[in-house]
Amino acid sequence: MRTSVVPGIFILAAAVPLAGQTPQRVTVSGDNVAIYNLAGAVRVEAGTGGDVVVEVTRGGSDGAKLDVQTGPVGTRQTLRVIYPDDDIVYPALGYHSSSTLDVRDDGTFDDNDHGHRFFGRGRRVRIHGDGSGLEAYADLRVLVPAGRRVAIHLAVGKMTAANVKGDLTLDASSADVTANGVSGSLVANTGSGEVHVTDVTGDLNLDTGSGNVSVARAASDDLSIDTGSGDVTIDHTEGRSLKIDTGSGNAEATAVKADDLKIDTGSGDVTLELLAGGGTIDVDTGSGEVNLTLPQDYGADVVLDTGSGGIDLGGIPVTVRKVQEDHIEGRIGDGKGRLRVETGSGGVRLRRA
Repeated sequence: MRTSVVPGIFILAAAVPLAGQTPQRVTVSGDNVAIYNLAGAVRVEAGTGGDVVVEVTRGGSDGAKLDVQTGPVGTRQTLRVIYPDDDIVYPALGYHSSSTLDVRDDGTFDDNDHGHRFFGRGRRVRIHGDGSGLEAYADLRVLVPAGRRVAIHLAVGKMTAANVKGDLTLDASSADVTANGVSGSLVANTGSGEVHVTDVTGDLNLDTGSGNVSVARAASDDLSIDTGSGDVTIDHTEGRSLKIDTGSGNAEATAVKADDLKIDTGSGDVTLELLAGGGTIDVDTGSGEVNLTLPQDYGADVVLDTGSGGIDLGGIPVTVRKVQEDHIEGRIGDGKGRLRVETGSGGVRLRRA
C-alpha cells in the first residue's frame, strides 16, 4: 500500500549514526534480489564478484534493536531490515512530518508483484520525524555486480544509484531518487519526492506522485515518465518512444531524438525540441501553451486544435485541407508522420529546428 505523507516541514537533515557503529556486511546471493528498509539513506553502487553485498549501518538511539534478515521471499532472495515497533521516529524526516504504510511480518512492503504471495495487509506502521516511538533507522550501501536484477524498497529517506550495470528498481514511499551512470533498465518510483536521472542507457520508467522529474543524456528504447503533480524536464535524450504524463506541471523536452512521442498534461505548458525522428507526435494539454520545434526534414499529417489561444505555423509550409478558427488540418512535407496537438486553453506554435 502506497504511503501517505502528512503535510509538514519535510527536511532530510543529516541523521546521526550510533557512536562507533560499524557497518554490518551482508551477502545476498542470486540473480534476482530485493531489499527492504523503512527509514534511512540508500546508496547503490557497482560491486565486484558474483553476489550483491549490503553494508548496513544502524542509527538512532534505538538502532541496536534493528534486526537484519535474509532469505528467499517468493521468487527472490532478500535482505530485510526488521523494525520491532509500529511507531518509528526518524528525525531526518522533519518536525511534524509523518508517513504511514502497511508492513508484513517478514518486513516486506510495497511490492505487489515479483512472485510474493501475501494474504492480508500486514500491520500499520507510522514513521514520524519527532515524538515518541522507536528512534531507529538504517543507512544502506548496496554493491551490485554487473548483470544483476535488484529491487530496493524504502519508505522514507533518500536513494541514490551510480555507475551500476544491471536492472534496478528503486521504489520509495517518500524520498528523492537520483540515478547517474546506470546501464540497464531503471524503474524509479516515489510517492512523494523528486526523481533525477543522468547519463543512463536502458529502458526508463519514472513515476512520482508529487515531485519534479528530470532526465539528461539518456539513451533508452522506451522512456516513460508519469507524475501526478510536478514539472518534467528532458534534455539530450534519444530512443524509440517517449511518453510524458503529468497531472499538473510543465513538460519540457529539448534536444530529443525519438520516433514516437506522447505528451499529456492536465495543466501546464509543453515545449518540445525534436532533433530527429517524430513518426508520431501526440500532444495534449488541458490548459497551457504548446511550442514545437521540428526537424528540417519532418513530414506529417497534421491536426492542430486549440480551444483558445491561436495557432502560429512559424513559416512552415502546410498544405491545408481544413481550416477553422483555432483549428487546422493539413500536411507538412511528405505527410508520412502524424502530428496531433490539442490544448483546451493556450496557443500552439511550430518552428523548424
